[in-house]
Amino acid sequence: MSSALMLDPGPDVISVAFVVPMQGSTGLYGPSCLACGELAVEQLNGRSGIAGRQVELVVVDGGREPEAVAEEVGLLVDTGRVEAVAGWHISAVRQAITRRIGGRVVYAFSAMHEGGDDTPGVFMLGERPINQLLPAAHWMHEELAIGRWAVVGNDYVFPRVTGATARLALEDSASRIVSETYVPLGTTNFRTVLTDLEQQDVDGVIMLLMGQDAVHFNRQFARTGLSSAMPRLSPAVEENTLLGGGAGANEHLYAAAAYFDGMGTAESATLAEAYYARWGRWAPALNAVGESCYEAIMFLAQLAQTCGSLDVEAASTVRDGHFYDSPRGLLRLAGNLVNQDVYLAAADGLEFTVQQQIARTR
Repeated sequence: MSSALMLDPGPDVISVAFVVPMQGSTGLYGPSCLACGELAVEQLNGRSGIAGRQVELVVVDGGREPEAVAEEVGLLVDTGRVEAVAGWHISAVRQAITRRIGGRVVYAFSAMHEGGDDTPGVFMLGERPINQLLPAAHWMHEELAIGRWAVVGNDYVFPRVTGATARLALEDSASRIVSETYVPLGTTNFRTVLTDLEQQDVDGVIMLLMGQDAVHFNRQFARTGLSSAMPRLSPAVEENTLLGGGAGANEHLYAAAAYFDGMGTAESATLAEAYYARWGRWAPALNAVGESCYEAIMFLAQLAQTCGSLDVEAASTVRDGHFYDSPRGLLRLAGNLVNQDVYLAAADGLEFTVQQQIARTR
């Protein structure tokens, strides 16, 4: 049993199970998640915490098998060690956690996701295909004349459902998906996938690969010489992926997200200033994944302030259409989902350059 399960934080502290990946394909994001989560806690504790109580994060490694993660979170909830769950992790982990503790504590899931989850207390804070991948594909058709897409993704719920959603949504548009390939998390060799791409009549690749898998794919994709012929679009590629692949792997690589480091809005600049002041120039990359973890912790404070507590029943009273401010700008709750501005950016070496805003909070 984890030592975290044995410690009573006391009545003046609210403990949150902070589920972020520390290993596996998505472990690439871990340092960014931890740095952003800790910054959020420090800022809250420098004010009034959450509902007048100091905030403590109990870190849970979300990069393991979903059932193992869910069991650890479940024990934390069973023993009263934590009163809420937050963080970035893949949808397969989210589903396992909701099966184990759904409806018992508030759960702020910060990752981009495939659609709704009506489990009581679950709030889905990330981007979703309707305001992320689909408008990005339309932009790339208009600007780059990409009409025929191949999907390459990891084989779990988010890529599968997102790929299917995109295929159906694009049927009546000028773009369409002509092939879908899904590989296990942890894939390092994409030779067969790349050979198939070379033989297909496609204009671009929608990448639904996570973390280190995307790094391996991008490196091998570039070595085949496909970069100039097939632009890539991803809702998951962020600054760590660019660094991991190296500048040579990032030619004609595009990403859609609600946050990029250096995107230039007043709200994002405020977070960046605080982040680099706290962690220094060699800090983990400030990216959409890390920022979403900051977002999740701050959302819990916003929810407690609005509803009076983090009790699931109290949280259910938050009104549809509630607006609040964040580093992503003005956000609006639509049920338990969040509407937000989304941007399309192009990789420029090891950084992103925002091309256009493709979705607006509504």
